[in-house]
Amino acid sequence: MAIFNLDYNALWESICNWSRKAGRAATRPVLLMWYVMRSKDTSRKDRWAIFGSLAYLILPIDILDSKRLPIIGWLDEIASLAVLVQKMSKYITPEMEVKADELLDKWFPSPSLIRPASREYAEYEII
Repeated sequence: MAIFNLDYNALWESICNWSRKAGRAATRPVLLMWYVMRSKDTSRKDRWAIFGSLAYLILPIDILDSKRLPIIGWLDEIASLAVLVQKMSKYITPEMEVKADELLDKWFPSPSLIRPASREYAEYEII
């Protein structure tokens, strides 16, 4: 029986790149699921479910193409993430929420703290 290992580094790099385009609100549940997936308290089966769902959300592979079906194309990803967060919410700890919020503050600083010429992030968020 072959044992497959999850490539956390590749997924993390994709999350970082995707987050800058998606914005703060869309990134928070993704980060929470990342921390749940990395927790030693999360079962192996649930880790695989989270990994698959995050990979589907972030990677450019789509069942329903958002370029051809603008609104409907996002529904499968939104539904996948919503169901995932609902099922995995039992694993979310206050510490995970603090870590996610701290990282979001680092990635998406308050607009009043950023000079207009130095903005690196999306001005509008995809929700």
